[in-house]
Amino acid sequence: MLIKSFFTNSIGILVSRVFGFIRDTLMASVLGANIYSDIFFVAFKLPNLFRRIFAEGAFTQTFIPSFIKANHKSLFTFAIFAKFLIFLILFSLVVTLFSGFFAKLIAFGFDEDTLKEAAPLIAINFYYLPLIFCVTLFGSLLQYKNHFATTAFSTALLNIAMILALLLSQDYDKRTIAYVLSYGVLAGGILQVISHYIALKKHNLIKIFMVGYLYSRQKTEKIKKTNERFFNSFLHSIIGNSTPQIASFLDTTLASFLVAGSISYLYYANRIFQLPLALFAIALTTGIFPKITRLLKSDNDVEASQLLYKSFWLLAFLLSTSTLGGYMLSEEIVKLLFERGSFSQEDSQTTALVLGMYMIGLIPYGLAKLFSLWLYALHRQKEAAKIAMYSLGSNVILSLALIQPLGVAGLALSGSLSGIILLVFTIRSFGTKKFLDILLDKKLVILAILLLCEVIALIWIKGLIRVYL
Repeated sequence: MLIKSFFTNSIGILVSRVFGFIRDTLMASVLGANIYSDIFFVAFKLPNLFRRIFAEGAFTQTFIPSFIKANHKSLFTFAIFAKFLIFLILFSLVVTLFSGFFAKLIAFGFDEDTLKEAAPLIAINFYYLPLIFCVTLFGSLLQYKNHFATTAFSTALLNIAMILALLLSQDYDKRTIAYVLSYGVLAGGILQVISHYIALKKHNLIKIFMVGYLYSRQKTEKIKKTNERFFNSFLHSIIGNSTPQIASFLDTTLASFLVAGSISYLYYANRIFQLPLALFAIALTTGIFPKITRLLKSDNDVEASQLLYKSFWLLAFLLSTSTLGGYMLSEEIVKLLFERGSFSQEDSQTTALVLGMYMIGLIPYGLAKLFSLWLYALHRQKEAAKIAMYSLGSNVILSLALIQPLGVAGLALSGSLSGIILLVFTIRSFGTKKFLDILLDKKLVILAILLLCEVIALIWIKGLIRVYL
């Protein structure tokens, strides 16, 4: 089950990320790293922030345990769907009406003229949020049925829509390209919703919404306690899962005070950093979460611990080797992916420096995501929220301290250091002794030898690249 769900998610995410890198390469070539690319990334930042909180954390990790416990699953599902969707549509309308305020909120380092340019794009991009909520809820139901492929592959549809938008608009001015790209985001969201609807129909899950709707008025009282428990847990889960996203949001705000292109450097470097994090950590934790929740609900701690043990070592090997490779080959990776068209050699060097700082945080964030599953499966969302607040607070302090001496690279480094703090507190909550029992294993020696061999191989590869390039 572990290997099957992991590979299903990994392959789907890999396909999506391949299209994502094609999108980013094309975007770097067409838009480059300038004020117009900064404006688009700012406009896409807010809905993307909420998307990551919903899709990769708070909602799914609260909904699945609540859904498993619910006695009236159809009523519960429809009630959550209706309440969230109505709220998000109304929220999107508010953002449209006050887009100037939200533009200033996200990037108050921009001057007035730039804020006016950014405001309409923020309004357009925000309508992606109601769409991705539908995708997330539908995906959670599919996960309950142990179907992961649709959600894993569906992000590719967003990237394909954005690629087509870039190809169609590449001969226009950069302002027009940013608008077409924003509408491409909405088109991608609609395609994601359609693909999940088809999967729900195939797995006979549409009836959950139909039954829930039919009995929503007559039997609302029967799910009152379930709803209260869900929303209470959800509020804590938002805090617990949103630390990296809020930190990234703050980085964007602070980077708007730096030289033009700084936001873009953060974006391109973070995209590379997110690949192994999504491909390994998110893919694995998404696959095992429903299983761990069921095992802990049935008091089968032994089997749940064994599943966590296997997952830890799989992640430890994958994330460690990825960290070394990404750090030591950061400049070569950035040049290969982005250095063409409007993206200069100087842009590559700065982005590579930022990437190196991000890679330091890959292992902490990946492992913190794994061990936090134990807390969420046991409905310890409040505890996870406190841990996240410690991490976020440290990130703010470190960002303010490092931005002056290190510039945009300091923002990336502060995020990685706060990830280490997140992992330390998460392990303490999980149980330090239980963690050491997992860590102090013969596999640790094998990992150390493997990493030493990788360092030697990477030094040799860098030497070859310098000789031939």
